[in-house]
Amino acid sequence: MRYRRFGRAGWEVGEIGYGMWGMAGWSGSNDNESLGSLQSAVDQGCNFFDTAYAYGNGRSENLLGQILRSNPDKRLYTATKIPPKTLQWPATPESTLMETYPPDHVEEYVHRSLENARLDQFDLMQFHTWSDDWMRDDRWFYRLDDLRSQKLIRAIGISINRWEPWNGVRAVRSGQIDAVQVIYNIFDQNPEDDLFPACREMNVAVIARVPFDEGTLTGTLTKDSRWPEGDWRNTYFVPENLIPSVERADQFKRMLEEWNRERGTRITMPELALRFILANQDVSTIIPGMRKLSHVESNIAASDADPLERELLEKLRGFRWVRKPTPWSQ
Repeated sequence: MRYRRFGRAGWEVGEIGYGMWGMAGWSGSNDNESLGSLQSAVDQGCNFFDTAYAYGNGRSENLLGQILRSNPDKRLYTATKIPPKTLQWPATPESTLMETYPPDHVEEYVHRSLENARLDQFDLMQFHTWSDDWMRDDRWFYRLDDLRSQKLIRAIGISINRWEPWNGVRAVRSGQIDAVQVIYNIFDQNPEDDLFPACREMNVAVIARVPFDEGTLTGTLTKDSRWPEGDWRNTYFVPENLIPSVERADQFKRMLEEWNRERGTRITMPELALRFILANQDVSTIIPGMRKLSHVESNIAASDADPLERELLEKLRGFRWVRKPTPWSQ
């Protein structure tokens, strides 16, 4: 595992972090398997873990707390998220700060998350949705800053809505946040335009989420893919999304197969998806979901790989896909 500086917080975090949504919000999750995978990640050098209250109403936070108590001799960095009071993902353009994150709600959920994890402090507390329009009302910042002065949290961050990387630039440039979490992958390269330069200028950490485009960049989805009732992916991968996503992933797969054949290499789709993100030094850490031991091993191995050849990186630039938020994109 290689490590990178986490913005102005100064933490040294593993290039491959751990996204913990799949442990509570997706079908097929098993707590014992999750704990085993988490421990394996710790053993292999992973030290940044991202969860949220909304991931099973605290279930994922509880698992994170268990792993910390099982590894008292290791410095593990913890990040969680406050759910919007409206329970709307993403934040709607007309929503206000006082509707979504009133100060009392913010404080209540910081304490709830600490109780779920049985921790005294989280390293990073994030808003689970965001709108830059809320920068007109700075009550959100003062309440979190007060909680930071109480040593309940160490740093403040935001999680940007899907396919809206521009909708966080003002927050970054305000100097009031320490980290920004955004979707960034081979398809979603748009944060490079405005968000990443702002983060670079303000020394704000970048957490890259959804590195596999919710599974399409692993090459395992088909146009007929379906999930058990209640699984979030059924509402996200509607035909309008699933079909073009799989078609684009198939093009990516064919390109990679040709590259491997010509070079005599064996790069996998998930490996290349991670190595593409790691090629960008603006990224502090990536948080793929890893419910299984095999996922932990293969994902962390990407950190040890050599930098991508420039020719291959340029080929990946051609897969940039500009998508706009829809009712199903969440």
